[in-house]
Amino acid sequence: MTDKIPDSADSLGARAAALDLLTAVLRRQVPFDDALEANKAVKELEPRDRGFVRLLVATLFRRLGQLDAVIQASLAKPGQQLKALVQDLLRLGAAQLLFLGTPAHAAVDTTVDLAVARGQAPYKGLINAVLRRLSREGAAMLAGQDAGRLNTPDWLWLAWRQAYGTGATRAIVEAHLQEAPLDLSVKGDAAAWAERLEAELLPTGSLRRAAGGQVTDLPGFAEGAWWVQDAAAALPARLFGDLAGKTVYDLCAAPGGKTAQLAALGAVVTAVDRNGKRLQRVTENLARLGLTAATVTADAVTWTPDTAADAILLDAPCSATGTIRRHPDVARLKGPEDVETLARVQARMLNHALDLLKPGGLLVYGTCSLQPEEGEQQMARILERRTDIERVAVTAAEVGGLAELITAEGDVRCTPGVLKDKGGMDGFFIGRLRRIG
Repeated sequence: MTDKIPDSADSLGARAAALDLLTAVLRRQVPFDDALEANKAVKELEPRDRGFVRLLVATLFRRLGQLDAVIQASLAKPGQQLKALVQDLLRLGAAQLLFLGTPAHAAVDTTVDLAVARGQAPYKGLINAVLRRLSREGAAMLAGQDAGRLNTPDWLWLAWRQAYGTGATRAIVEAHLQEAPLDLSVKGDAAAWAERLEAELLPTGSLRRAAGGQVTDLPGFAEGAWWVQDAAAALPARLFGDLAGKTVYDLCAAPGGKTAQLAALGAVVTAVDRNGKRLQRVTENLARLGLTAATVTADAVTWTPDTAADAILLDAPCSATGTIRRHPDVARLKGPEDVETLARVQARMLNHALDLLKPGGLLVYGTCSLQPEEGEQQMARILERRTDIERVAVTAAEVGGLAELITAEGDVRCTPGVLKDKGGMDGFFIGRLRRIG
């Protein structure tokens, strides 16, 4: 829920910005965070309206299947095909009515006004009628829906059901309906910081607060005591053991949470990423935290340093289907063809990264994906292909005693349904390999 947004020019401007963001993601396939960063109109809004825009668009993506179902059910002509812009306008209005608690007059009137402003005046009667009906009957329509299934694209539902079974898939999609909490990694004395931040100390060592609020206003931010990092994403760097003084390569390092962990553990870290702009942010974050690491702008598929590493962390580029509760647009941007393409890149990266290890060195491979092609299958294939490596099984003690995270093979598989009573965690796969002498 959000505060009530007043009927004002600024309010209409916020909704116009939200419409542009929606168009950028659904029509041009731009990730939401990138679209938000590039949208000048959003930056010119008051902070309260910027927050409303982010919440509105994120909610819309999280509930897109439900919204489309109730909109279709509210049309005077069943099965009517709507213009893309009209459909998006209705989605914005319906999301406010049904999920944000926006007063009906504000949601309906501003949507109609926005339709006229965007050259859709011939459709203002249809938009008004559909939204008025949803203001009266929408709650009852939602009550009869299977929300988790409706908001999950078919290809994901089928893939997860095959990989995890119906029960676990149901837990995953229901977790996606809730906004993810705020997880933090701290440099030291997690218990003391948990108290100062009014956070819960999770079994895995991360701190957890409810979502919301300005992160930069929290105690410890300015002094660099902690950084934002999902509890699942914080696990890979903890699987190396003692790293003090050791040479460690963090491949595909941005946004830098794992780089910070490795540096905080005393490693001599080189952070590698092909995106120079994102790598600059890694440097800036490390400076705030009082940590250091060398940075290299390069492609991890081909980067070949002069010195072999004691340890390598490869957080490979992936479909990111494990982060849908934080980035609900992922479900609308990715498809099975993306998984296939990324899996081929991951296989090349993993094979090359192993060549950069010293004999006896450890490599931890991870992806924030729920797709087995990007996790379990990568491990199985690399172990079949190479005789100079071995799997080093992860124990429950290394992941906070959460035995349910450990697969039969000794890898780590997190799903959003894990730690449900504490707010869940992102979907993540982690495997650990040692290069043999």
